[in-house]
Amino acid sequence: MADHPDTPSPDHLPPEGVDDATVEAVGGVTAALEVVEQARGMLYAFHRLTGRADNELAEALDKLEEAGHKELADEVRADLVGLNVLQGRWTFQVVEDYDDGYWTRFRGWEKTVRDRLLGGRRHVYEAGLKEQNRTPGRAGHEARPPG
Repeated sequence: MADHPDTPSPDHLPPEGVDDATVEAVGGVTAALEVVEQARGMLYAFHRLTGRADNELAEALDKLEEAGHKELADEVRADLVGLNVLQGRWTFQVVEDYDDGYWTRFRGWEKTVRDRLLGGRRHVYEAGLKEQNRTPGRAGHEARPPG
């Protein structure tokens, strides 16, 4: 019956002897990582939007120059084009520092916690919530995809 889509995948069940409090605590660490992943996505959005703003500014300054305002366009260009967003950093460097530091370390600890306490299994807490909330046997409420 283990291959039936109305039973949870063994990869989403707690290992034998692991209590609910541990599963919930590990789920909390994973949930915190998910917030970090969302923050990282926002950091990438910041990176992309800042680059887009720079490109739009360059186009606008060209138009300002074409409209007869070369001196002002040159002043703005000299100050803003190529300006670091943080001291010594463009946005790609901010992203790299975040990725190489906080994000990598956070991911590593989340995996270590899962490895040590749940045998590396992912989303065990969430799988338990799914089992509590779904209606077994009802279409659209399967425990997992078939196969």
